[in-house]
Amino acid sequence: MINEQVELSDGRVELRADVKLEGSKLYNEDLAPTRVADRNWTTYNFAALWISMAHCIPTYMLAAGLIASGLSWTQSLFTILVGNLIVLVPILLNSHPGTRFGIPFPVFARAAYGTWGSNVPALMRAIVACGWFGIQCWIGGKALHTFMRSMWPAWETLLGGPVGGHAPTMWLSFMAFWGMNIWIIFRGMDLLRKVENIAAPYVLVMTGVLVYWAIDHAHGLGPILERNSHFHGHGSFWSVFIPSLTGMIGFWATLSLNMPDFTRYGRSQREQVIGQVVALPTTMTLFAAMGVIITSATQVIYGEAIWDPMDLALRFTNRWMVALAMFTVVIATLAVNIAANVVSPANDFANAFPKWITFRRGGLITGLVGIAMCPWKLLADPSGYIFTWLVGYSGGLGSIAGVLIADYWIIKKKRLDLADLYRTDGRYAYGVPDGERFKGSGVNGVAVGATLAGCALAWVGAFVPALKPLYDQAWFVGAFSAGGLYVLGMRATGDRAALPAA
Repeated sequence: MINEQVELSDGRVELRADVKLEGSKLYNEDLAPTRVADRNWTTYNFAALWISMAHCIPTYMLAAGLIASGLSWTQSLFTILVGNLIVLVPILLNSHPGTRFGIPFPVFARAAYGTWGSNVPALMRAIVACGWFGIQCWIGGKALHTFMRSMWPAWETLLGGPVGGHAPTMWLSFMAFWGMNIWIIFRGMDLLRKVENIAAPYVLVMTGVLVYWAIDHAHGLGPILERNSHFHGHGSFWSVFIPSLTGMIGFWATLSLNMPDFTRYGRSQREQVIGQVVALPTTMTLFAAMGVIITSATQVIYGEAIWDPMDLALRFTNRWMVALAMFTVVIATLAVNIAANVVSPANDFANAFPKWITFRRGGLITGLVGIAMCPWKLLADPSGYIFTWLVGYSGGLGSIAGVLIADYWIIKKKRLDLADLYRTDGRYAYGVPDGERFKGSGVNGVAVGATLAGCALAWVGAFVPALKPLYDQAWFVGAFSAGGLYVLGMRATGDRAALPAA
């Protein structure tokens, strides 16, 4: 009930000390609201989080797929910048409830979808994160494999010939990197914060050193920076720019949902907003630009454009340079993978079965599903990575974002009953009043229906050629259609979870 919570002067809310929820099926210590005294993340922590997440191999190579599709390097970087400025909006809108109420993403989703219905968006988000986890583990494993080859040339053939198209030691490196991720998750969020704080400046400095090396050895910036767009007319440009922009939004569409998993630890709304606004769009664009500059220089140095930094490291003649470069990649990939791809699904799986699945067990499930999704196949085609993987799932996640934003900001007007988010017979059961409690299924059919409708509209263009423009703009179509349908539906049926007027 609303009288079970205390609102501070800065707008943050916490439960009264005498409120006990431990007996609820929807409660465990990992999902519990963070006490105000434990919310200690500062502006630097949020900035470091984004800097370390953006400093990864997919970001470095992001412009490669765009340039390969015909965009010039300036158009590619512009697309990356605009995409990140757009996705910053839902990220900040969904970050607010995390800092205000101290709750993770799946608990926040209970407000719109219902206490059990929240598993629909949570598990949709979790499956995407599992795919990303696998992708980053494969990249990190490849870096570890390259590191071992540089230090021990016989490593490549140590266990015999290729298995499944890759050396057995590559598979071994993949599993070793996978194990590092799981170990850190089992150690908890405080170790994660320390890893992010260290990784952010280290990776940026090392990439800057690589940029200097590339320009120095190429005696300039190279031919890629002199290359113009391949398009000869606005029509052909827009046909590539729009799906590319959607792909850039899809890159962080996952975090646009589950930022409450991090902002629940925020010391204030101001600090989490400044940290994210300063770090996300600038770092993504800068790091992608570094990738373009280095790659352009490699065309002069080696006679070909080498987009993959791990392939570039193998060209170094000094094995200690190779080792240092690969160590940097391992640190960068480890930092982004745990923060972006394990924290959320671990909470999401815990939300489905709070009494059986803890945060640690959820992290282990994420790791196992990530392997099962065969990340080496997802990364095999750079254009498919952008136009199929990123664009495709952005439509589904955009639909969820539309519902969450519409519910919290328009329907609920930032007012939630914190204790009832953890009760099966609370107002988020979306049922009928039964004394001071509620009887309901725990599912808000309007939210689930709006989400499915948004997904259908976003994805139909993948199967019906005449509607392909809808698919090219999947995130926008999903977000606006689902959000609009949700508002219409809730106003037509009434909000059964509404709080009494303030």
